[in-house]
Amino acid sequence: MNKVVLRPWQKQDAQELAAVANNRNIWNNVRDALPNPYTVMDALQWISHVNNQNPVVNFAIVCNGLVTGSIGCTLRDDIARKCIEIGYFVGETYWGKGIASEAVKQLTEFIATRLDIVRIEAHVFASNKASMKVLQKNGFYLEAICRKAAYKNNELLDDYIWVKLLS
Repeated sequence: MNKVVLRPWQKQDAQELAAVANNRNIWNNVRDALPNPYTVMDALQWISHVNNQNPVVNFAIVCNGLVTGSIGCTLRDDIARKCIEIGYFVGETYWGKGIASEAVKQLTEFIATRLDIVRIEAHVFASNKASMKVLQKNGFYLEAICRKAAYKNNELLDDYIWVKLLS
């Protein structure tokens, strides 16, 4: 059984994060803000950035003692201040092991108990069926498909918006 833990990023995670994140198959399914290639310097900058957040809302996904991915939230403001967007990735060697599903479950529990949020959103590219299954397993529902709303790899992609309401 995989023991999955979410914890704040630590400087010493940089090497493992870079090894996991420096993967074109991961980059193809996330926003362009994730550098590609992904270096140890990128990891150190990310870790420094997220550890200065208040509250900290981005975490290392650790499974059986190894950094296997990243998960976190983007807090919204103004009229969307009761909404939050989540994002995550798991290293390709860990795909299909239930790690992402457990990480999303734990992050959802964190949001529900620690933040004043009523709506959680996740944006998924049309081709990322595995991520959609992760969200569905965690009680998210497909609210909308925004046609040609994302531009990635010189291609227009459909953006699937998955939602979970907390109240």
